Order: sequence, then C-alpha cells, then structure tokens
Amino acid sequence: MSISGVLRIGHINLRVLDMEAALDHYTNILGMKQTDADDHGNIYLKCWDEVDKYSVILSKADKAGMDHIAYKVASEAELNTYAQRIRDYGIEVAEEAAGTLLSCGPSLRFTLPSGHVMRLYAEKEQLGTAVGTTNPPPWPTDYPGIKAHWLDHALLMCELNPEKGVNTVARNSEFMRDALDFFLTEQVMVGPDGDIQAATWMACTNTPHDIAFVGAPKSGLHHCAFFLDEWYDVLKAADWMAMNNVKIDVTPQRHGITRGYTIYFFDPSGNRNETFAGLGYMASPDRPPITWTEDQLWRGIFYHTGEEAGEFTSVYT
Repeated sequence: MSISGVLRIGHINLRVLDMEAALDHYTNILGMKQTDADDHGNIYLKCWDEVDKYSVILSKADKAGMDHIAYKVASEAELNTYAQRIRDYGIEVAEEAAGTLLSCGPSLRFTLPSGHVMRLYAEKEQLGTAVGTTNPPPWPTDYPGIKAHWLDHALLMCELNPEKGVNTVARNSEFMRDALDFFLTEQVMVGPDGDIQAATWMACTNTPHDIAFVGAPKSGLHHCAFFLDEWYDVLKAADWMAMNNVKIDVTPQRHGITRGYTIYFFDPSGNRNETFAGLGYMASPDRPPITWTEDQLWRGIFYHTGEEAGEFTSVYT
C-alpha cells in the first residue's frame, strides 16, 4: 500500500515547571507511560494505543507552554519535498540530522507565521500498542488513570489584531493548506462584514481537526488533547480528575465545532489539557468547511450552554 503526505500528529513538547509533578499528572491522570529520558532531563511518554515510542516530551523550564509540535510524514523523500515547499512559501527551514529528535530519523524545524515552532519527521522508533496486534483485547489492564488512547490534536493561540492588519490565524491556515496539504474543516468568521478569519480547524486525516488556530492578543498554547472513546469515558475521566484534585477548567460538555465531547483541565504547570471523545464527523478535503458566525461563537465552542466559560480564551501558556 502506498501512503503519502502528512500522516498525523507525531508529538508535542511541553515545558513544565516541576518535572516530578508533571510526570505524575501525565502518567497517573492521563494514563501515559514513560518510555525514555535523555541527558538533558527530558522525559518521553506514550499512550497505550500509540505505536510510536512517544507522543509527549516533558522539558523542565522556567515558563510553561509549548516548545514545539511535530507531525509525521510518509517518507524521507516526502520530507525533502516539504522542505522545498516550505522554503518556496518564504519560511526558513532547518534540516536536522537523524537523532536530533530522540529515536527519530532526519527532521525539519521551522517557525509558523504565528511564532510557534513546528517539526516534521518521517521515522520514529516504534514500540507498538499496549495490546499488540495479534488477538488484542479492547484495552490494557495495566495502564492507570483515564487510559487516553492517543495524542489527538493541539490548539494554538495566534496573534490577531485586525486594526494593525495582523492575522496570523489566516496566515498559519494558508501555510498549512498550501505548503503541508492540510484542509480546512471549520472556521469562525468575525467583524462587521464577517470577513475576518478568527479561528480555524484543519485536518490532514479524516478527523475533524489535527490542529487548530484561534486568534488572541499574543501567541501561545491553548491546549493539547487526548482521545477517549465516548461520552461515558469523558464522564469517568472527570470523576478520576475530581478524585485526584486536578484543576478542571470546563466540566464535561459537547462542542458545536467538531461535535466532540470534552473536558478541559490543567497540568500542574498550568498547561491546559483536553480529553476529546467521539469522531464528530468524517472529515475529507471534498467536504465543504463549516462556518460559525460571531454571534454563535460560544454556541460553537460550548454547545449546551452557548456561553463563555470563565477565562477559557484568555488564560493559556
């Protein structure tokens, strides 16, 4: 079988303030397992249903947030093609040797118009899922916490200031479409004429989004999300968080945008996490994108209440 293009999200590198507390959170709350550590003190973790060696890197730092986000492409040859396409778009690319990313082949490093660092790679060591590929049970018995299946997506806050002509939401979205072959699934349009693209959800697979961009006064990380099966799993996850005194930002809800079931909560460093359940719908490049208007923005974010939830859009790392 021949595959091509950007396959899926590969990993996210999070900056954390207290490594011991962060490790406890991602293992005992989310249910990940540590798979490696390096000489710089970085910790590598994977979810039970992931085949690659890691999907989260924890790095000790003085400021929380995201160091970089990475996506996996089909082959090293395509990695070279994307390097040229990114340069043609006007963005500088650093070509990194194998091993620059732990257990990975060669990679590309570049900066999105919003200032976020992104990497592409084609090869990463695989450990396989926790249940294997021969007569597997539906889930493992030896993983703790909420047993998240996999790292699903991230939402990045991007500088948006229409009065100054700054819209890195739109610039990021154009770049992801034109250089990396992502396609738009949903968008929020605002302004007096409804012509300002204030938020986008984009995919390279058939899920409603593999990355999202939302306008804000400054760029940062809003959240990274981990997949669960269904609504019941979301409710049980909220129970587990409450029993372990995890700071919950938004209790179980449904999104209008993407139709997913959700909980938002924080790791000990203040990085927002999400559990995201349900397919939502089958995304594809030929499916017309969904548009949400400014007056229905909060119905799109929190479908049940249709109301802003606290500091949901103003607090991020």
